Parts: sequence; structure tokens; C-alpha cells
Amino acid sequence: MLPLPRLLPALAVAGLVAAAAPTQAQSPTTTPAAPSQAAPAAAMTDVQRQAIEGVVRDYLLKNPEVLQEAMAELEKRQQEAQKVAQASALKETRDTLHNSPHGFVAGNPNGDVTLVEFFDYNCGYCKRALNDLQTLIKGDPKLKVVLRDFPVLGPDSLEASKVALAAKQQLKGDKLFDYHTRLLESRGRVNGERAIAVAKEMGLDIAKLQKDMQAPDIQAALQENVGLGDKLGLSGTPAFIIGDEIIPGAVGVDPIRKTVAGVRQCGHATC
Repeated sequence: MLPLPRLLPALAVAGLVAAAAPTQAQSPTTTPAAPSQAAPAAAMTDVQRQAIEGVVRDYLLKNPEVLQEAMAELEKRQQEAQKVAQASALKETRDTLHNSPHGFVAGNPNGDVTLVEFFDYNCGYCKRALNDLQTLIKGDPKLKVVLRDFPVLGPDSLEASKVALAAKQQLKGDKLFDYHTRLLESRGRVNGERAIAVAKEMGLDIAKLQKDMQAPDIQAALQENVGLGDKLGLSGTPAFIIGDEIIPGAVGVDPIRKTVAGVRQCGHATC
């Protein structure tokens, strides 16, 4: 396969030819102007432009693999740029991610390592990751987990999140995590009606719940979570954040446990 740099000689030669070629407004015998009266560089003519485009086109037709290499390089650079941007965003938002009252805490509130999960109650992968999260909490008594509603899958998800956020006024700690678990384990679409039904099953005051749903704090929580997701470049759920690492998707227990261990050991996902 021809390396991408081999495209450069053709472009360079074409560019030099274009730069050296006289334009329609110039004559090869014209005496150059004095330095103080130098005319601006002449624009490329249509003929010169077509010649360069022809060189490039012929080269790419003969070596189409160059386009694949260019796209791979572009994707690599975009990924690197995204990592740099995410690292900066993580530093900027860390305190909010870990300590804002708009998230709710499971596990050890005073844990030495914090795991943040952005989730949607209608996300199949979030449902799959729930068992992993339960395993991590049970097996690591020093782990703090912050759960953040990120309803990206439509109006049903948004209504369910509003009810769940309002339920925080009546449920704390393990009971709130139990409510969260029951919603994620629900069959079919999880909407506001289902979220209220689960609240009723757990003995919540439904009149108070419905009133709390209208509180400004609910909208503030959703806006904060959406804003954080945007800054961090999150494109879906679940998304786990541990230290300086963002782990997208339901990756299983072991990768998360390994990242937690790295943060605990040296303050970074990878020591």
C-alpha cells in the first residue's frame, strides 16, 4: 500500500507549476516591478486550477487506498482531540460531578474513590450494567457511586427521571437505590406512570411526589446533568466516570474494577 506522504510530491509539483506559470494578465517578457512597487501575487487561472485538480484526481484514482489512510488518520486525530477536551472538562467539572446535590449517592458516601454513572431508565445497556454496579458496591465498601439521570431516549425517560428526582425528597440511601433498581428492572418502557406506580408500591406520599416534580430543583438537576454530559462529550448511556477516565457502555465489572484500583493506587486510571 502506498503511504499517504507519497501524495505530497504530486501536489507539491502541481503547486510549483501553478505558482511559476504566467497568468493571462502577465507576459513572460514583462520587466519585474521594483520591490517598493511589487504587484500582489496573481490569482490562479482556471486552466492552472484544472491542471492541479487533474493531477490529484489521477493520483487518487490510481491509489484509492490513500483515502482510507487519510480517513484513518483523521479519525485518530479526532479521538486524540476528544481525549484532550474530555480531560480538561473532567478537571473543570470534577467537584460538581462528585458533590452536587443533583446526583444521588449509592455505596459509601465517604468512599475514597468516586464512580459516576450517567444513565437512562429506558437504556437496555444501563439495565445490563445494573448488576455490575451492584456487584461493585457489594464488593468494595470504600466505593462511592454517584448516579446521574441523563434521559436521552425520549419523553418517557424524561418523565421517569422527573419522578425519580422528586422521589429523592422522600427516599434516602439504600431505599433510594432500591427505587432506582426497581425502575431499571421494570419490563417495557419506563415512563412517568410506571415511576409513580413503583413509588406507590414503596409507600411514598404520591400527592407530595407530584408536587415535588414541579419544583424548580428538578429542572435544575436535569439541566445540570445535560450540561455536564455535553461538556464531557457523552454520546449515550451508560457512561461511567472514574478519576480521569470516561468509560462508555456496559463494559462489565472487570474493566471498571481495574480503573477503580488504578485511581485508588496512584490517582489515575492507569498507573
